[in-house]
Amino acid sequence: METQRKRIIVKVGTSTLTAGTARLNQRRMLEIAQQIVQLQEGGIEVVLVSSGAQAAGREQLGYETSPKPLPYKQMLAAVGQTHLMLAWEQVFRMFDLHVAQVLLTRADITDRRRYLNARDALGMILSQGIIPIINENDAVATEEIRVGDNDNLSARVANLMNADLLIIITDQRGLFTADPRKDPNAQLIEQVAQITDEIKALAGGTRTGLGTGGMATKLQAAELATRSGTAVVIAQGTRPNVIVDAAHDVSVGTYFAAQFSAIDSRLRWILAEHTQGNITVDDGAAKAVRAGKSLLMVGIGNITGDFERSEVVAVCDSQQREFARGLARYNAQDAQHILGKRSDEIESILGYDYGPMMIHADDLIVL
Repeated sequence: METQRKRIIVKVGTSTLTAGTARLNQRRMLEIAQQIVQLQEGGIEVVLVSSGAQAAGREQLGYETSPKPLPYKQMLAAVGQTHLMLAWEQVFRMFDLHVAQVLLTRADITDRRRYLNARDALGMILSQGIIPIINENDAVATEEIRVGDNDNLSARVANLMNADLLIIITDQRGLFTADPRKDPNAQLIEQVAQITDEIKALAGGTRTGLGTGGMATKLQAAELATRSGTAVVIAQGTRPNVIVDAAHDVSVGTYFAAQFSAIDSRLRWILAEHTQGNITVDDGAAKAVRAGKSLLMVGIGNITGDFERSEVVAVCDSQQREFARGLARYNAQDAQHILGKRSDEIESILGYDYGPMMIHADDLIVL
């Protein structure tokens, strides 16, 4: 039975975008864009994580591929990123679609405030029918804030966006029982229920030398994504209609089952954090929260603690009993000014607003 997908992350590697050459391949990029458009027209939101900036930089400058220090790679990425985005803009323009460039680092995803800012921005981009194209911000990312490869970045984006499926498009058909380049008897593993040490041992290196991630990084990404409630498919970019087929549960490579539901993943994350403050709500708001609704500012009676936006807070009923917790959309200082206020009053009081809710239902766990 086909799974109904709502949001999919598609990660495309450098070897796919260049078709194994030293240049971006516009035909290959057009094929990918056509499939993304088809999914979007079918009601599925698609986020594209695109490698290829450094390869595009080498193409623009006429430099050869060779091992270089990080600043050299950052320079290539800085030059190539504009070329890469221009190429994507040109192919999506054929379908009358706009694209949006989003550059991220690990710090943007691990810091809660920046995490929510990135999620809000991407959510707005998707709501407008725009295709977000994500890459690591290589030009400024130092070693301590680098994700390191776009495979793991795509998994973190899948967690960030609560995606149903992550499709990793590469130059390999999927995960094999042995290296198919060396062992003619190697068999494709079509489904993986759980990523064990034995599965990890099957991973080899990168095939073309153009990208930064081989099968090992793809398994790391798959493990991270499946633990966050996102299923993963690793498949070959040269297979016709590979993205659309993967999105509709056609066997196209190696499928990794999600280990937990997205709700369970958020539950573990939020419950693991210490609460930084308490929010007391009236009986009507308490009833709404218990029914799975967002906590609106109008239902809040009192706030204690000195918390920042995106930190975990406890939600208490009128008897001061904690019955839920979640991630605050306003910091304590601003929330004090708008508690009990209607949504149409917030912007006039603060000069901005993140919406009428103190805690969105997606970030709220009833205990």
